[in-house]
Amino acid sequence: MNMNDAPLKIFIRYIARHKKLFYIDMVCALLVSVIDLVFPYVSRTAMKSYLPQRMFTVFFLVMGLMALAYFGKALLYYIITVLGHRMGVLVEADMRRDLFEHMQKLSFRFYDQNRTGVLMSRITSELFDITELSHHGPENVIICSLTIVGSLLVMFFLRWELALVLAVVLPLCLWFTLSQRLRMKRANIEVKRKTAEITAAIESSISGVRVAKAFANEAQEERKFAQANELFKGAKVEYYKTMGLFMSGMEFTTSIAQVVVITVGGLLIMQGRMDAVDLITFTLYVSAFVTPVRKLSQFAEQYMQGSAGFSRFLEIMRTESDIQDAPNAKSLTDVRGEIEFRDVSFAYNNGVPVLSHIDLKLDAGKTLALVGPSGGGKTTLCQLLPRFYEVTGGAVLVDGRDVRSVTQSSLRRNIGILQQDVFLFADTIRENIRYGRPEATDAEIVEAARRAEIHDEIMALPQGYDSFVGERGVMLSGGQKQRISIARVFLKNPKILILDEATSALDTVTEQRIQAALEALSVGRTTVIVAHRLSTVRHADEIAVVEGEHIVERGSHEDLLARDGIYAALCRAQSLK
Repeated sequence: MNMNDAPLKIFIRYIARHKKLFYIDMVCALLVSVIDLVFPYVSRTAMKSYLPQRMFTVFFLVMGLMALAYFGKALLYYIITVLGHRMGVLVEADMRRDLFEHMQKLSFRFYDQNRTGVLMSRITSELFDITELSHHGPENVIICSLTIVGSLLVMFFLRWELALVLAVVLPLCLWFTLSQRLRMKRANIEVKRKTAEITAAIESSISGVRVAKAFANEAQEERKFAQANELFKGAKVEYYKTMGLFMSGMEFTTSIAQVVVITVGGLLIMQGRMDAVDLITFTLYVSAFVTPVRKLSQFAEQYMQGSAGFSRFLEIMRTESDIQDAPNAKSLTDVRGEIEFRDVSFAYNNGVPVLSHIDLKLDAGKTLALVGPSGGGKTTLCQLLPRFYEVTGGAVLVDGRDVRSVTQSSLRRNIGILQQDVFLFADTIRENIRYGRPEATDAEIVEAARRAEIHDEIMALPQGYDSFVGERGVMLSGGQKQRISIARVFLKNPKILILDEATSALDTVTEQRIQAALEALSVGRTTVIVAHRLSTVRHADEIAVVEGEHIVERGSHEDLLARDGIYAALCRAQSLK
């Protein structure tokens, strides 16, 4: 689906996916309109013909048929409510699926610039109003338009003078509606923006509740929430002011029309040009005319909320990832693991350079360690390899192939990443390990856990591999989480391995245990290690010191010590020889 088309066209395409439900809904809406239009005319015939001619049997028969018609109308509304809302839910679910799938394709840069809570609001609460808009939008337009047009035609047939009064009022209503529509939409978008911000504040506070308690800063979190809440209230109040102006204007316009019709009708009766029965019939049609106008005005709030949510939905759907597969991208297969950074430069959106003219080459199966002060660009250099970010100059190559010439999925399938901040999903240990290769068998999962030296500890838990790890793995120790992540990479079995501060958050004893698992994991793989603890990288085939955007030293541990430069100074600071 082309998301650059007009919003209405995109919306219609989503509804068209469920056209069977849509057609049933519209047919029912059409029948409801017909019943509403028939009743006043039947009433006029009864009062002008059946009662004066004492045709009582026919009168009661017709009234009985109208009662059945209104019973049928009740059934039609049941169908409209159930099937219409079902269609709305399906449309909302389709949009949420498409939005989630699109967000999965967006690069790290997008997530760097957007808060998690705001994105959660975009994909959940902001789409709720789509259900009502998908259902009530077409239904209200059909029922109200047919009823308004039909009643106007009948009224022109009955008494063109009175119908002309309503024909003048209708454009006035339309003008007022259109003039307020943009104001209401802007106000509603602001409400959704503030709702997203308060969702982000809540998400941040809940995620950081342990830190807040550790620093006894609950009061500060309450103040931050109160500030976001006040902004939300202000936006909501402003929206309801706009809504109040709209509703009051519509109420006045529709009510004054009835007063004018009765006034003009009274004058016509005084002049003998109209009888009371026609005026009664006409007032019934005025009610039939005014009711959908009021319904449309009430629907305006639903429309503004739904269209505002849809606009914010399109805002993300129209956001293109800055990292795309090339049109002729090929799958990366038969990987040996040779890595080359050829004259690589990189800068974030602010334009501040992080890496400048980096040249590095690592043969397959070898180990490269990146060391140096924090903020020097070591992690960024590693993130360029799987194309989490795009180089701004030069090229990154795997087995001599530019990573931009291969598909992202095939590239990342061949790269395993272990980071300091281990992320585990709120699921079982088994499923967290299986994440490395979703089609893996239970036996393969156990084997991966054994190789990561975590199997015995898993089996000691009451539920073994079916133990729940908690939110972000809070039920496990740091060492256990790290070894589960190692088991995940063992299961993935990539040819290239990136260890980004994988043990720096652990105590020395735990680090030594995990170091053995990491060394086993690195066997036969091309490995890039980012580390501040130099004891973990002294046996690397090559060590590169990254500082000030550049690689300032390269060589083995012994070579760099003999050079007595930056690396040697770092070793002395850590009492390492």
